[in-house]
Amino acid sequence: MNLLSDSIADEADFFVEQVYIVAIVFDNTDDVTVWATTFFDNDTHFFHLALPFKALDTLLSLAHDRAEAMRDEVAEALAAGNWPALLEYNSDEKPPVPLPSVALKLSVTYPATEDGEAEGEEGLDDPQPHNIFYLEGVFVRLDS
Repeated sequence: MNLLSDSIADEADFFVEQVYIVAIVFDNTDDVTVWATTFFDNDTHFFHLALPFKALDTLLSLAHDRAEAMRDEVAEALAAGNWPALLEYNSDEKPPVPLPSVALKLSVTYPATEDGEAEGEEGLDDPQPHNIFYLEGVFVRLDS
C-alpha cells in the first residue's frame, strides 16, 4: 500500500473520496487522528487524518449502519480513560469502515524545523510532506 503523501503533486488542498476508516486514535485532548485509506491516482493509499474531536462525530455519523456502534466504542474508550485510545477496524470481525458518498478536503502538513517553521515554507529546498493531513471540510453527495 502506498502513502498518500507520496502521490500528491503540490501543496494545494485537495479532495479524496472512497475513504475507509481503519483506526481512530485519541487521548484526553481535543486532537484525534484517524488512520484511513483511499483510492487515489488509481491505487490504494494510506494516510493519517488530523482533526478536532468534534469533527470525529461528523465522520462517525457518515458511517451509516456502523455509526452508532462506533460512537458507543468511542464513548467506552473515553470512559475507560486509558490514553492513548486506539480503536481498530482492520480485521474480519471489525472490517474497515467505508464513508460512502463522502469527499474529504485535506490540507498538507510538513515537519517543523528547529526554528519552528514548517519545512514546506518558502526558502527550504525540496520539502517532504508528512503523511498526516488536516481535515479542512467534509462534503456529502446528495442523491436525487
